[in-house]
Amino acid sequence: MKRSRFTEEQIIAVLREHEAGAKITDVCRKHGVSDATFYKWKAKYGGMEVSDARRLKVLEEENAKLKKLLAEAMLDNAILRDVAARKW
Repeated sequence: MKRSRFTEEQIIAVLREHEAGAKITDVCRKHGVSDATFYKWKAKYGGMEVSDARRLKVLEEENAKLKKLLAEAMLDNAILRDVAARKW
């Protein structure tokens, strides 16, 4: 996955600028992002504080690790079932 140019703090600051009354097009032009990116950020980080965004990132990383562990365990389980089903 491509790494973002902006940190969570910067994204939340951009969203706060819009909440303060600036137009979306002006905010996007100032920070060099597209309108679509702004709306995606708003959907993901809207109403969050910086600490909430950091916690979200940590939880997403932990979730990815757990999914990987589950996939490996399921693969090991399938291999063991296949070996046990064979007649020697």
